[in-house]
Amino acid sequence: MIFATLPVFDLIIAVGYCVGTVAIGVWFARRQKDTNTYFVGGRTVGGWLILASIVATETSTVTFLSAPGLGFDPQNGNLLFLQLTFGFILGRFIVAWLLLPQYQNGQLLSAYQILRERFDSRVQRTASGLFLVTRTGADGMRLYLTALLLQQFAGWDIMMSIAVMGVATIVYTYLGGMEAVIWTDLVQFIVYISGAIAAAIVILMNIPGGWGEFVSVGMAAGKFRLWDFSFDLTRPYTFWAGLIGGAFFSTASHGADQMMVQRYLCARSPRTAKLALLASGFVVQAQFLLFLLIGIGLFVLWKQGTFLMPDTVANQNDAVFGYYIVHDLPSGLIGLLIASVLSAAMSTLSSSLNSSASAALNDFYIPIHPGCDDRHYLWVSRLSTTGFGIAQIAVAAIAAVALDQSVIDVVLSIAGFTTGLILGLFLLGRMTQPVSSLAALVGLVLGACIVFGLWLTTRLAWPWFAPLGTVSTVGCAWSLNFLCSSHSRE
Repeated sequence: MIFATLPVFDLIIAVGYCVGTVAIGVWFARRQKDTNTYFVGGRTVGGWLILASIVATETSTVTFLSAPGLGFDPQNGNLLFLQLTFGFILGRFIVAWLLLPQYQNGQLLSAYQILRERFDSRVQRTASGLFLVTRTGADGMRLYLTALLLQQFAGWDIMMSIAVMGVATIVYTYLGGMEAVIWTDLVQFIVYISGAIAAAIVILMNIPGGWGEFVSVGMAAGKFRLWDFSFDLTRPYTFWAGLIGGAFFSTASHGADQMMVQRYLCARSPRTAKLALLASGFVVQAQFLLFLLIGIGLFVLWKQGTFLMPDTVANQNDAVFGYYIVHDLPSGLIGLLIASVLSAAMSTLSSSLNSSASAALNDFYIPIHPGCDDRHYLWVSRLSTTGFGIAQIAVAAIAAVALDQSVIDVVLSIAGFTTGLILGLFLLGRMTQPVSSLAALVGLVLGACIVFGLWLTTRLAWPWFAPLGTVSTVGCAWSLNFLCSSHSRE
């Protein structure tokens, strides 16, 4: 029975959270008069809201539960993952210097409109279409993963979990547009950070010996190791993979992805967008440190025999924090942590719906149907929001029937590769002498073939695929353009 395993108080908290997010959408519905408001909040959003929205959007449910697993891992758990966050910070500075200024010129509603100005509509629609397909697929998988976690937490039916989460996210995004998304992002950020901090405090209080024992046991197990300067391309958490791969990945995800770019377009000024973007890197770094320390705390409890769990859970690092939430936290905190899981998921999903609708309208519909009344475009935008929401629910439902989690992790990894390819197009457009549109498109296709070919045939660690996608796209396009130009001069 749905909700049967949840105490009443925790059920009230979880359901109350869902109702509250929908209420925010209803509240902002009356302000959605045109596409400018619906997609970019009238370009009047303050820096704190932009900052919270950026951080909440890139924090998924998988991150919320997997990062503690990296700290807990009895064999290899430590702080090496934090090396990636230094690359994430560097990538944001590159975006602020290289890509952000071009988004502040004009009245853009889609990141890919820049590509039409630099090349032509073919390049614009190719990049936008790639974003739409991979975003819908990846976030449909995230919806399924969240539903799996809810099933573990509360005993909910998997299809009902998918439907409830999907429909709730569609409703408040459909009604309130980007303003509702950003304000709920703020609420969701507060909820999941509060839940994580509360869990960390409970874990520390339950360790016999407190902070001193936490440090002592963690040091003895090598849990506080932070640096690895080896140059092994098969290992994801080294200094070089973190700095180089993380920088390319962050530059791509925050500089060439509609879901993030749309937040900069909402800002009241270029300075506001830049400060929010730069600050978000340090907030994300602190956030990952908190999650990793939670995992180390769980390891200490487990090592001392205070935290007991089945071997099937202990051998699946990603499941440890979820098991602790359900079986060891007091009533009230269980509801807060379930709301935290919901908030981490819904912040990403709602942003995905609104940004997908914006890309579909501005990159595909308006060029085909120019000159329509703005109310018509607003109606199409809301229809698109609903359509992409239904598509994500469908992907999640198919995954529930046909796929297992290991396959989903592979699919999400493949989807992540595309950001580097799209970044290559943006960098080609920033050259003083841009390549031809045909060369850019061929470079994109060849870059994709190189990335996926190496993924299939090598053990290359995932942080390297973003720089590989970018470099191969730029290199192939530039080489083809150079050869064609030389041939035409002969």
